[in-house]
Amino acid sequence: MEFHRKERPKEEKAIVLDYLPNGYPLDPRPAYRKTAIAQAIGKEHFTLLELVPKRDIFLQPYEEVYIGAEKREKIHHILGKLPFDKLTATARNELNFAVKDLVEKNEQRFVDFFNKAQPLSTRIHQIELLPGIGKKHMWEIVEARKEKPFKSFDDIKKRVKLMPNPEEIIIKRILAELEGREKHLLFVGF
Repeated sequence: MEFHRKERPKEEKAIVLDYLPNGYPLDPRPAYRKTAIAQAIGKEHFTLLELVPKRDIFLQPYEEVYIGAEKREKIHHILGKLPFDKLTATARNELNFAVKDLVEKNEQRFVDFFNKAQPLSTRIHQIELLPGIGKKHMWEIVEARKEKPFKSFDDIKKRVKLMPNPEEIIIKRILAELEGREKHLLFVGF
């Protein structure tokens, strides 16, 4: 019998959150052994990554870099996934803006989540995992989407009474998942 391991989703592009041209300040290695480091977030799966840029390449915060399998212009290699608690203060600060920007630019992807979210069990629905959404809002969303699918965040706000701002609750959920505060992952790593 053959077992297939579920392959982790790979990022193609990332947004630089912080660039450390001289590596980490607390790295005990001598200066000549340190390499430049970029902390970044993947555009598709919100994966926090540690990247090593090519020699003589200087990166800027919010710069988009290609990290896929083809020839990379700016990134030499990916060191690996980066735990949230290893983010620099600058990267943490930029993370909020980067996530907000990615959600705004991919609005349809997140509107589709409201249109397609399913129950996780008989007791809890994926929509209920969003901050500020309880059973009442969840049922209103499910009933409204039966009539016709939502077209935008504004459409959700118009059709669901007293709905918290859908864009903001998606951003809060993604940040909570990145920080490791959530058991179920809806957006990070998929």
